[in-house]
Amino acid sequence: MAKVVTFGEVMLRLSTPGYLRFSQARQFDATFGGGEANVAVSLANYGVDARFVTRLPHNDIADMCVAELRGLGVGVDDIIYGGDRIGIYYLETGAVARGSKVVYDRANSAISEIRPGMVDWHKALEGADWFHWTGITPALSQGAADACLEAIKVANEMGVKVSCDLNYRKKLWKYGKSASEVMPGLVAGCDLILGNEEDAEKEFGIKPEGFDAEKTGGEIDQTAFISVCRQLMEKFPRCKKVAITLRGSINANHNTWGGVLYDGQTLWQSRRYDITHIVDRVGGGDSFMGGLLYGLLTYPTDQQAIEFAAAASALKHTIIGDYNRVTVSEVEALIKGGGSGRVSR
Repeated sequence: MAKVVTFGEVMLRLSTPGYLRFSQARQFDATFGGGEANVAVSLANYGVDARFVTRLPHNDIADMCVAELRGLGVGVDDIIYGGDRIGIYYLETGAVARGSKVVYDRANSAISEIRPGMVDWHKALEGADWFHWTGITPALSQGAADACLEAIKVANEMGVKVSCDLNYRKKLWKYGKSASEVMPGLVAGCDLILGNEEDAEKEFGIKPEGFDAEKTGGEIDQTAFISVCRQLMEKFPRCKKVAITLRGSINANHNTWGGVLYDGQTLWQSRRYDITHIVDRVGGGDSFMGGLLYGLLTYPTDQQAIEFAAAASALKHTIIGDYNRVTVSEVEALIKGGGSGRVSR
């Protein structure tokens, strides 16, 4: 069985019921989520030995989070404890022309106070095939960035492949460093990079010529992203493959979705999905990453891997919560054309 280790922050997610605005809500639906934890849950659903590393406080809310992850099949033995609080994010789900909103309450969370040397990375990465992190973690604090770099270096030394979802979050870079200052040193140790057009531009100044995400109308020329992939691979020579998620936003409830995977020679393109009634798009990129890692670990061709990633993520858009609670058979059925939504009896 393949083993994948992910590292980052998991938060308490408080979302307004249905499509209520924050000003209307009198209660919130509570669950948990976070980029790297979301990837671990996806992989565990697919039968991968998925482990999640983070730092959490000693309290009942953190215990509830760990119990949920353990119940979803994620290994939690390398989580470390300390600090006073778990981060929180509030979600208002948008509809049609009104976009969704996220409000963060994660300052001084336990993981933002992490430092190098706190995690035994040689132990955590023993026997691992992949180590995965996202650009969210180094945005939290200098200590989190340093701990992430420590993990990447150990993974490189141990021969563990490293993947990164660039995940640019402008609201998080507040400790005096910018993404463009910090991210290059971390991404240099990666074998696989995932991002979108905004991530690459904001962090490295790389963008597809003539592309504007706000003006796609749902139609995206996937070949326009070859230049982005090539530039990323030129900037980071260790990188063997680059994946780009392609979201065409018609409105908050209706998106087109797909992705490409570039290996330095060939641009592999997934099927495009027309998602007409989005239930919850939060975690969509993470579900793509989880599907891609599974695909690369399981299937003989990159085409199969990118198709699995896109299909898995298309299904995530129908599921409430950060986690993608789907199985391999469900994803493969969609790839084969089973998207009618008929009752399974």
